[in-house]
Amino acid sequence: MSLFDFSELNTLGGILAALIQLLALAIFFRAMLSWFVRDPYNPIVQVLDAITEPILQPLRKIIPRMGMIDITPLVAIILLSVIAGLVRNSGI
Repeated sequence: MSLFDFSELNTLGGILAALIQLLALAIFFRAMLSWFVRDPYNPIVQVLDAITEPILQPLRKIIPRMGMIDITPLVAIILLSVIAGLVRNSGI
């Protein structure tokens, strides 16, 4: 089983886990784009912001910045990966 494992799409738990993993992947791409694309009006940036901001914003209230580094995406990806694993193994 890898971090982004989409092989178990035959159960409800597998489908939910895959959707959670896609959200984690969107957060990863958003973090990578933030290093290179500075245009907030770029359509890709806007879509990724709309998808990921509901997850990242509440975490930003809890997790302080480390200087100029925002570790919220890393924490979100770890949490989502744990949740995806729990959902996948829940038997639903």
